[in-house]
Amino acid sequence: MNIIKNRYLYFFISLLVIIPGIIFMGLNLQKSASPLILGVDFRGGSLLEVQFEGARPLNTEIGKLYEEFSTSEQPIADPLVQSLGEDGFSIRSRTMTDETKGKIVAEMENRFSSKVIVLNFTSVSASVGAEVTRAAGYAILLAAAAILGYIWWAFRSVEHAYRYGTAAIIAMLHDVLVVIGVEAILGYLLGWEADALFLTALLTVIGFSVHDTIVVFDRVRENSLIYRRVEYEKMVNHSIVQTLDRSITTQLTVMFTLFALVLFGGDSIRHFVIILLVGIFSGTYSSIFNAAPILVVWENREWTTWFKRKEAVV
Repeated sequence: MNIIKNRYLYFFISLLVIIPGIIFMGLNLQKSASPLILGVDFRGGSLLEVQFEGARPLNTEIGKLYEEFSTSEQPIADPLVQSLGEDGFSIRSRTMTDETKGKIVAEMENRFSSKVIVLNFTSVSASVGAEVTRAAGYAILLAAAAILGYIWWAFRSVEHAYRYGTAAIIAMLHDVLVVIGVEAILGYLLGWEADALFLTALLTVIGFSVHDTIVVFDRVRENSLIYRRVEYEKMVNHSIVQTLDRSITTQLTVMFTLFALVLFGGDSIRHFVIILLVGIFSGTYSSIFNAAPILVVWENREWTTWFKRKEAVV
């Protein structure tokens, strides 16, 4: 099985996945001044979680109720209403006061003839949201630096150890772009908002991606000491094939579990699980089809022949 042979095809597939996400990030910028549709945790707002002891109303009825209480001082119209279990709602809106929340809950009880239990009510200011955004950026940068340093140190016995760390970072950034791109597309088309759970999913994807990449690279390191006279490209391909079963089996176990959660886990975590599912799939792909092939491209210095190949074709 010659996986390395088609490395440029794999790079092209990655671009086909990433570019639409970048386009939708630009569309979101025009729509909401942000590459993603940000939730309460990032842009500020209020989260109200309620439970109905009687029959639960429709999502649209909750949305209409919020519109009635929306004012110029508290524009809480168009809330994001998600089912919470079988008898509750999780409602995200722009920031509102405790007084307005109390009026809305009272109106719910009156209009829907059911006792309403407030499970949770929290408000986040815009300044806190900006702080969370900065912390997320710092976390990703710190993770990248730590990964680069660790792999450089762990692979110090191998020639050009820094290449392994750099390739792992590139594969990680590939997965970050895929996840953010998918979130941008879903946000633009379905109105999905990026919240703290999205950040959790993103950081989890980074961990999975790097873990799988290190497994492949570790086999490359072992084989580079065993097959010293074998061509580098063949040795890397052999290493990928040796770890292929393990990588796919491990990731499929996680993906099947996540897929079950998508189907039966409920609306409150479906967004989080779908993003995590996309990220795990991307991490498996990038570890096998991007990270190791990058080592081969670097070893052969293939960028020096790219234009020559084009001239030969002409």
